[in-house]
Amino acid sequence: MEEAVAAVENAFLLLGQGRGDNKARQRPRLERSGLQVMAAALEGVGMGLKAYTISERGARFVVLLWAPDTGDLLAMIEADKLGQMRTGAATGVATRCLSRSDSSTVGIIGSGWQARSQLEAVCLVRPIRSSWVYSPNPEHRSAFAEDMSRKLGVPVEPVQDAESAVGQADIVVTVTKSEKPLFAGSLLRDGTHINAAGSNRSTAQELDISAIERMDLITVDHLPQAQIEAGDLIPAVDCGVLTWDHVVELADVVSGRVAGRTNERMLTLFESQGAALEDVAVARVIYENARKKSMGTWLPESILG
Repeated sequence: MEEAVAAVENAFLLLGQGRGDNKARQRPRLERSGLQVMAAALEGVGMGLKAYTISERGARFVVLLWAPDTGDLLAMIEADKLGQMRTGAATGVATRCLSRSDSSTVGIIGSGWQARSQLEAVCLVRPIRSSWVYSPNPEHRSAFAEDMSRKLGVPVEPVQDAESAVGQADIVVTVTKSEKPLFAGSLLRDGTHINAAGSNRSTAQELDISAIERMDLITVDHLPQAQIEAGDLIPAVDCGVLTWDHVVELADVVSGRVAGRTNERMLTLFESQGAALEDVAVARVIYENARKKSMGTWLPESILG
């Protein structure tokens, strides 16, 4: 995770400096399945795309990575775990930029596959002393709490409702498939930072409009993609509570073009849709590590072109 956070932070820096390009996700669909494709290019890192299919049989992911200078195909990487790590890493970058530096508690709503890297990244960048997790399934949240407490060395306590996870937390993470807000925005304490990672389609919504209205700073990983997919933000824009010109790209904060947190009472939000630049950055780390460790399958030049 430490390598992933560093790589993703560098990717946002490059984008903010005008040394990268990121394209919004495309979602061609058939009746019973669909393909999703997203691409980015980062100076000195690489050019790449992630493509994945979703059907009744589940999801299948692959990242292709090309050299930034020659255009040679460097790697083809199975990208389910990669996607989990890069999503967590983006949250780590946002948390380091936007949360209070003394943040020590985190409440997480959701206990699935993606929730694990979310909590890991937050604990990496902030001195977390305690955490609370809520999900509707008591067995799932208890198993998550036990596993992550052991892995991170941080007490993670399962709680009975979302309000118990949110009301006492310096940092809040939402990573669910919910189509309805998970808690009332009035529960948020001044100075809280939120990472909302589940609402990556227009019909999904984890935060209510009152939470959006209270935010002093709202960031996204890629504004054109958020305007299509951010189910937390689109309703607020539609009802006039928010305008898109008040939404900031995380790359601008990382590069210093826009100020991040400026006081301890600010409420800040990172809306994570998942951007291709994050996939390219982590893919490059995987490629370099694989070469050093002589791992992977080398393909003949005739295939690579």
